[in-house]
This record gives sequence, C-alpha cells and structure tokens, in this order.
Amino acid sequence: MAHSQNKYTDFEGLRERAVALRRAGLSRRQIRDRLHVDNNDILNRLLEGEPPPEWTKRPNAKDDLRAKARELRLEGWTYDQIQVELGCSKSSISLWVRDLPRPERRRSREEAAAIARRGWAAKLRIRDEERRETKKAAEQAIGDLTPRELFLVGVGLYWAEGGKDKPYDRRESVAFVNSDPSMIQVYLAWLDLLGIEPERLRFNVMIHENADVAAAEEYWAELVGAGRSAFNKTTLKRHNPRTVRKNVGDSYRGCLVVKVLKGADLYRRIEGSWYGIVLSVCEADQPNRT
Repeated sequence: MAHSQNKYTDFEGLRERAVALRRAGLSRRQIRDRLHVDNNDILNRLLEGEPPPEWTKRPNAKDDLRAKARELRLEGWTYDQIQVELGCSKSSISLWVRDLPRPERRRSREEAAAIARRGWAAKLRIRDEERRETKKAAEQAIGDLTPRELFLVGVGLYWAEGGKDKPYDRRESVAFVNSDPSMIQVYLAWLDLLGIEPERLRFNVMIHENADVAAAEEYWAELVGAGRSAFNKTTLKRHNPRTVRKNVGDSYRGCLVVKVLKGADLYRRIEGSWYGIVLSVCEADQPNRT
C-alpha cells in the first residue's frame, strides 16, 4: 500500500505531465497507460478542468438539425428526401419525427428511384466518413513507439513477410520482399534500430516486363534513399497474355527486395526473437487452458 501511495507523491509534477498529454490529444486510457496511473480517482484529479479531445467524443444530433428535420417532415418530405437534404441517418430521422403525421406519396417510380440512388449515395458518404474517423482515431492512439515496441513489430513483420530457412535448405540469409512502401519504411527503420549499416543493404526491384520499369526503379531508389550501386539488376516477370492483371496503372511499381549482406547472425537473432514471442504468448495463455 505504501508503494502505491509513493507513486503519487509528486502530484503536481504528475499533473503537469497529464495535462500536457491531454492537450496533445490523448485519451484517458492512453494517459493512464503512459503515466501508469491505475487509480481512477487520482486520474480524475490529474485531469480536472481539462476537456477531452474532440475525437473521443461521441457525436450527438444537434438541436438545429432535429428542428430542420421536423420542419421538412411537416412540409410533407419523406425520410429519403430528408436524409439526402440533411445527410443524417434514417434511424435518427425516425426518432426525431415519429410523432408527426406521414406525408402522402406523390412521387413517380422514376422519382422514387432517383431518391433511392441519392439516399444510397448519402449513406455511402456517411460510411466513408465513419471509416475515416475510425482509422484516424486508431492512428492517433498509437503515439510514439519505444525501441522495444519497434523491435517487436519488426520481428513480427519479418517473420510474416521475410525469407525463412527450411529444414532442408539452411541458408540463414535476411531478405524481405514487399510492394507496400510503408512496410518497406517500417522495415528499414527496424534495421536501423538493430544497427545494420546502410552499406550492408542491397535492393532488387521485381516487376512485370510490360510495366514502366524505369519509373519503378526511380521510385524505389528515392524511397529508400540509396544510389544505383546499391541496386542489383531488376527482375522482370514475363507477362502471360491470357492473364488479366489488375495491378496496372501509374501506381503499380512492383515489389522491392531488401537483402542484408552477411546476415547469418541477424537471421538467427530474428528467428530466436520470434520464437521467444511465441513462447511468451503460450505461457501467458497456459492458465486459460484445461
């Protein structure tokens, strides 16, 4: 109990840190985890007077939007028409105007179809906005990665996408292949964390022969910040005319292979770290097994 109280002896200093994190846009959960404050009463005192960031608030229907929906309903508008006009969901409209009389149906089949199309378009816009908000909130919740967190992310990333030894083919080489630029950037940041010098890296572009090979080579070279001397000869994939490819257009740049020279020791560290993660997960789950 004494140890628990000692955590909060420098209350003012702790409050300054909590307020700074709050004003930076972190949620209560994020602040609690960053500062290791497990007592909700203490956390409430630390954040007293500091409003939550906008992204943590649940959206509420505004009074003026509700009033406008009721006004349109009294004028004879249908749910579909109100939805298109105000951009809100039918469930909200129903809740706001359910005590008002239903309007008479006066539209033709073509008008009804047009309204339905506009309603569906409005619904898709709402879904897209919800999708963007969810992704943005998740992105902001990550915050800064510690070196240990980046290390664990990199081990999992490599074991999912990197080359691995087989019992019948023991090579212990480190090679990572991906077409996603962000995956390549995270992987390179991980190699830098492990102290792998840029001079030990070799790159190789893999792309279909009928794509813009030169543009792809230039793109990957600029992304990784390496000169042409660090790139091996590009591997061209033969195009089968009977195959309809979907990975076409200006955004198609093939895949990039990233190899680490003299990587046997690094490979052993990666493999050992991965199985350390597996062991930790299995041991943590052991009490739940029967």
